[in-house]
Amino acid sequence: MPRRILLAAIFCAAMTPATAQEVSLFAAGSLKAALSDVARDFSETYGTPVTTSFGPSGLMRERIEVGETAHVFASANMGHPRTLEEAGRGGPVALFARNRLCGLARPEVQVSTDALLDVMLDEDTRLGTSTPQADPSGDYAFALFDKSGHAEALKAKALQLTGGPDSEMPPEGRSPYAWVLDSDQADLFLTYCTNAVLARREMPALQIVQIPDALSVGADYGLIVLDSAPPEAWKLALHILSPAGQSVLAEYGFDAAAVPTED
Repeated sequence: MPRRILLAAIFCAAMTPATAQEVSLFAAGSLKAALSDVARDFSETYGTPVTTSFGPSGLMRERIEVGETAHVFASANMGHPRTLEEAGRGGPVALFARNRLCGLARPEVQVSTDALLDVMLDEDTRLGTSTPQADPSGDYAFALFDKSGHAEALKAKALQLTGGPDSEMPPEGRSPYAWVLDSDQADLFLTYCTNAVLARREMPALQIVQIPDALSVGADYGLIVLDSAPPEAWKLALHILSPAGQSVLAEYGFDAAAVPTED
Protein backbone atom coordinates (compact mmCIF):
# COMPACT_ATOMS: atom_id res chain seq x y z
CA MET A 1 0.00 0.00 0.00
CA PRO A 2 1.62 3.29 -1.11
CA ARG A 3 2.17 5.46 1.95
CA ARG A 4 1.17 8.58 -0.01
CA ILE A 5 -2.43 7.29 -0.08
CA LEU A 6 -2.51 7.01 3.71
CA LEU A 7 -0.89 10.41 4.17
CA ALA A 8 -3.40 12.03 1.81
CA ALA A 9 -6.26 10.51 3.79
CA ILE A 10 -4.71 11.65 7.06
CA PHE A 11 -4.25 15.18 5.76
CA CYS A 12 -7.85 15.43 4.59
CA ALA A 13 -9.20 14.07 7.87
CA ALA A 14 -6.93 16.27 9.93
CA MET A 15 -8.24 19.35 8.20
CA THR A 16 -11.82 18.55 9.20
CA PRO A 17 -12.96 20.84 12.03
CA ALA A 18 -13.99 18.84 15.09
CA THR A 19 -13.95 18.94 18.81
CA ALA A 20 -11.05 16.92 20.20
CA GLN A 21 -12.24 13.39 20.96
CA GLU A 22 -10.56 10.58 22.88
CA VAL A 23 -8.81 8.13 20.60
CA SER A 24 -8.81 4.37 21.21
CA LEU A 25 -5.60 2.58 20.20
CA PHE A 26 -5.51 -1.22 19.98
CA ALA A 27 -2.01 -2.61 19.48
CA ALA A 28 0.14 -5.71 19.61
CA GLY A 29 1.57 -6.61 22.98
CA SER A 30 5.11 -6.28 21.62
CA LEU A 31 4.37 -2.59 21.01
CA LYS A 32 3.25 -1.83 24.57
CA ALA A 33 6.38 -0.04 25.76
CA ALA A 34 7.01 1.88 22.55
CA LEU A 35 3.45 2.91 21.67
CA SER A 36 2.64 3.82 25.27
CA ASP A 37 5.40 6.42 24.95
CA VAL A 38 4.19 7.50 21.51
CA ALA A 39 0.59 7.86 22.75
CA ARG A 40 1.73 9.89 25.75
CA ASP A 41 3.80 12.18 23.52
CA PHE A 42 0.84 12.62 21.17
CA SER A 43 -1.53 13.48 24.01
CA GLU A 44 0.90 16.00 25.47
CA THR A 45 1.53 17.61 22.08
CA TYR A 46 -2.05 17.81 20.80
CA GLY A 47 -4.14 17.70 23.97
CA THR A 48 -6.00 14.61 22.74
CA PRO A 49 -6.40 11.75 25.24
CA VAL A 50 -5.52 8.26 24.01
CA THR A 51 -6.77 5.06 25.62
CA THR A 52 -4.60 2.04 24.89
CA SER A 53 -5.24 -1.69 24.87
CA PHE A 54 -2.46 -4.18 24.13
CA GLY A 55 -2.53 -7.90 23.44
CA PRO A 56 -1.98 -10.61 20.81
CA SER A 57 -2.81 -9.09 17.43
CA GLY A 58 -5.16 -11.89 16.36
CA LEU A 59 -7.19 -11.59 19.54
CA MET A 60 -7.24 -7.79 19.21
CA ARG A 61 -8.59 -8.14 15.68
CA GLU A 62 -11.32 -10.45 16.96
CA ARG A 63 -12.30 -7.90 19.60
CA ILE A 64 -12.67 -5.28 16.87
CA GLU A 65 -14.72 -7.67 14.73
CA VAL A 66 -17.23 -8.25 17.54
CA GLY A 67 -17.76 -4.55 18.03
CA GLU A 68 -15.29 -3.21 20.59
CA THR A 69 -14.42 0.41 19.91
CA ALA A 70 -11.00 0.82 18.35
CA HIS A 71 -10.03 3.78 16.21
CA VAL A 72 -6.44 2.81 15.37
CA PHE A 73 -5.11 -0.76 15.24
CA ALA A 74 -1.36 -1.44 15.20
CA SER A 75 -0.71 -5.12 14.47
CA ALA A 76 2.44 -7.25 14.62
CA ASN A 77 1.68 -8.44 11.12
CA MET A 78 0.06 -7.11 7.97
CA GLY A 79 -2.53 -9.89 7.75
CA HIS A 80 -4.83 -8.91 10.61
CA PRO A 81 -5.31 -5.26 9.57
CA ARG A 82 -5.72 -6.35 5.94
CA THR A 83 -8.47 -8.73 7.04
CA LEU A 84 -10.29 -5.75 8.55
CA GLU A 85 -9.66 -3.69 5.43
CA GLU A 86 -11.01 -6.44 3.17
CA ALA A 87 -14.12 -6.62 5.36
CA GLY A 88 -14.72 -2.90 4.82
CA ARG A 89 -13.83 -1.98 8.40
CA GLY A 90 -11.22 0.66 7.55
CA GLY A 91 -8.02 1.32 5.67
CA PRO A 92 -5.72 1.66 3.95
CA VAL A 93 -3.10 -0.45 5.75
CA ALA A 94 0.39 1.00 6.18
CA LEU A 95 3.63 -0.76 7.08
CA PHE A 96 5.03 1.24 10.02
CA ALA A 97 7.73 -0.92 11.65
CA ARG A 98 9.64 -4.16 11.35
CA ASN A 99 10.85 -6.66 13.93
CA ARG A 100 12.53 -10.09 13.89
CA LEU A 101 12.72 -13.23 16.00
CA CYS A 102 15.38 -14.07 18.56
CA GLY A 103 15.90 -16.95 20.94
CA LEU A 104 15.62 -16.25 24.66
CA ALA A 105 17.24 -18.89 26.86
CA ARG A 106 17.64 -19.72 30.53
CA PRO A 107 21.17 -19.09 31.89
CA GLU A 108 22.16 -22.75 32.12
CA VAL A 109 21.27 -23.62 28.51
CA GLN A 110 24.34 -24.22 26.34
CA VAL A 111 23.33 -22.44 23.15
CA SER A 112 24.73 -20.21 20.43
CA THR A 113 23.56 -18.98 17.05
CA ASP A 114 25.31 -21.84 15.26
CA ALA A 115 23.96 -24.45 17.70
CA LEU A 116 20.43 -23.04 17.98
CA LEU A 117 18.72 -25.55 15.67
CA ASP A 118 20.37 -28.52 17.37
CA VAL A 119 19.34 -27.19 20.78
CA MET A 120 15.74 -26.68 19.62
CA LEU A 121 15.66 -30.24 18.29
CA ASP A 122 17.19 -31.77 21.41
CA GLU A 123 14.56 -33.93 23.09
CA ASP A 124 15.52 -32.50 26.48
CA THR A 125 14.93 -28.89 25.41
CA ARG A 126 11.55 -27.45 26.32
CA LEU A 127 10.91 -25.11 23.41
CA GLY A 128 8.41 -22.31 23.97
CA THR A 129 6.56 -20.19 21.42
CA SER A 130 3.54 -17.97 21.35
CA THR A 131 0.25 -19.24 19.92
CA PRO A 132 -0.07 -19.25 16.10
CA GLN A 133 -3.10 -17.48 14.61
CA ALA A 134 -3.86 -15.70 17.87
CA ASP A 135 -0.41 -14.10 18.11
CA PRO A 136 1.76 -13.41 15.03
CA SER A 137 4.87 -14.21 17.08
CA GLY A 138 3.72 -17.83 17.06
CA ASP A 139 3.11 -17.70 13.31
CA TYR A 140 6.61 -16.34 12.74
CA ALA A 141 8.09 -19.08 14.96
CA PHE A 142 6.27 -21.75 12.95
CA ALA A 143 7.51 -20.09 9.73
CA LEU A 144 11.04 -20.47 11.14
CA PHE A 145 10.31 -24.16 11.74
CA ASP A 146 9.22 -24.48 8.10
CA LYS A 147 12.62 -23.16 6.99
CA SER A 148 14.55 -25.54 9.25
CA GLY A 149 13.99 -28.81 7.42
CA HIS A 150 12.54 -30.21 10.66
CA ALA A 151 9.14 -28.51 10.68
CA GLU A 152 7.06 -31.46 11.89
CA ALA A 153 9.38 -32.29 14.78
CA LEU A 154 9.65 -28.69 15.97
CA LYS A 155 5.94 -27.93 15.66
CA ALA A 156 5.10 -31.11 17.55
CA LYS A 157 7.35 -30.24 20.49
CA ALA A 158 6.67 -26.50 20.62
CA LEU A 159 4.96 -25.41 23.85
CA GLN A 160 2.49 -22.65 22.96
CA LEU A 161 2.78 -20.80 26.26
CA THR A 162 1.74 -17.22 25.48
CA GLY A 163 -0.57 -15.21 23.27
CA GLY A 164 -3.54 -17.58 23.19
CA PRO A 165 -7.05 -17.00 24.50
CA ASP A 166 -6.41 -19.47 27.34
CA SER A 167 -2.74 -18.72 28.00
CA GLU A 168 -1.77 -18.25 31.63
CA MET A 169 -1.14 -14.59 32.37
CA PRO A 170 2.08 -13.44 34.07
CA PRO A 171 1.94 -11.48 37.31
CA GLU A 172 1.21 -7.77 36.91
CA GLY A 173 4.23 -5.84 35.71
CA ARG A 174 6.25 -8.86 34.58
CA SER A 175 7.48 -9.60 31.08
CA PRO A 176 5.60 -12.70 29.86
CA TYR A 177 8.82 -14.12 28.40
CA ALA A 178 11.03 -13.51 31.42
CA TRP A 179 8.26 -14.97 33.59
CA VAL A 180 7.86 -18.11 31.42
CA LEU A 181 11.57 -18.85 31.70
CA ASP A 182 11.88 -17.78 35.33
CA SER A 183 8.96 -20.03 36.32
CA ASP A 184 10.67 -22.98 34.58
CA GLN A 185 8.02 -23.52 31.92
CA ALA A 186 10.56 -23.58 29.08
CA ASP A 187 14.31 -23.66 28.50
CA LEU A 188 14.31 -21.70 25.26
CA PHE A 189 11.65 -19.36 23.91
CA LEU A 190 11.29 -17.85 20.44
CA THR A 191 10.03 -14.29 20.59
CA TYR A 192 10.63 -10.89 19.02
CA CYS A 193 14.09 -9.49 19.60
CA THR A 194 12.48 -6.37 21.12
CA ASN A 195 10.66 -8.58 23.66
CA ALA A 196 13.88 -10.44 24.41
CA VAL A 197 15.67 -7.17 25.24
CA LEU A 198 12.89 -6.14 27.65
CA ALA A 199 12.91 -9.61 29.25
CA ARG A 200 16.65 -9.45 29.85
CA ARG A 201 16.30 -6.03 31.46
CA GLU A 202 14.07 -7.78 33.99
CA MET A 203 16.33 -10.86 34.26
CA PRO A 204 19.90 -9.97 33.21
CA ALA A 205 21.04 -13.62 33.34
CA LEU A 206 18.84 -14.58 30.39
CA GLN A 207 20.60 -15.20 27.09
CA ILE A 208 19.54 -13.55 23.82
CA VAL A 209 20.43 -15.77 20.86
CA GLN A 210 20.48 -14.40 17.33
CA ILE A 211 18.74 -16.56 14.71
CA PRO A 212 21.00 -17.95 11.95
CA ASP A 213 20.52 -16.17 8.63
CA ALA A 214 19.20 -19.35 7.01
CA LEU A 215 16.34 -19.49 9.54
CA SER A 216 15.77 -15.77 10.06
CA VAL A 217 12.17 -14.58 9.95
CA GLY A 218 11.19 -10.93 9.73
CA ALA A 219 8.00 -9.39 11.07
CA ASP A 220 6.21 -6.58 9.25
CA TYR A 221 3.88 -4.46 11.42
CA GLY A 222 0.72 -2.96 9.91
CA LEU A 223 -1.31 0.10 10.91
CA ILE A 224 -4.96 0.81 10.08
CA VAL A 225 -7.46 3.52 11.00
CA LEU A 226 -10.92 2.03 11.44
CA ASP A 227 -14.12 3.36 9.89
CA SER A 228 -16.01 6.03 11.82
CA ALA A 229 -12.84 7.02 13.69
CA PRO A 230 -12.63 10.71 14.65
CA PRO A 231 -10.15 13.00 12.84
CA GLU A 232 -7.84 12.76 15.85
CA ALA A 233 -7.33 9.06 15.05
CA TRP A 234 -5.81 9.98 11.71
CA LYS A 235 -3.57 12.46 13.48
CA LEU A 236 -2.41 9.70 15.84
CA ALA A 237 -1.67 7.43 12.86
CA LEU A 238 0.33 10.22 11.26
CA HIS A 239 2.20 10.77 14.54
CA ILE A 240 3.15 7.07 14.64
CA LEU A 241 4.43 7.34 11.06
CA SER A 242 6.22 10.65 11.67
CA PRO A 243 9.94 10.92 12.50
CA ALA A 244 8.96 11.61 16.13
CA GLY A 245 6.95 8.40 16.46
CA GLN A 246 9.39 6.36 14.42
CA SER A 247 12.29 7.53 16.57
CA VAL A 248 10.56 6.14 19.66
CA LEU A 249 10.02 2.80 17.92
CA ALA A 250 13.69 2.76 16.92
CA GLU A 251 14.72 3.41 20.53
CA TYR A 252 12.89 0.21 21.50
CA GLY A 253 14.70 -1.81 18.85
CA PHE A 254 12.20 -1.78 15.99
CA ASP A 255 13.35 -1.20 12.43
CA ALA A 256 11.61 2.12 11.79
CA ALA A 257 12.15 3.03 8.16
CA ALA A 258 10.80 6.58 8.47
CA VAL A 259 13.54 7.70 10.88
CA PRO A 260 15.62 10.26 8.95
CA THR A 261 19.29 9.42 8.49
CA GLU A 262 22.14 11.85 8.93
CA ASP A 263 24.01 12.92 5.81
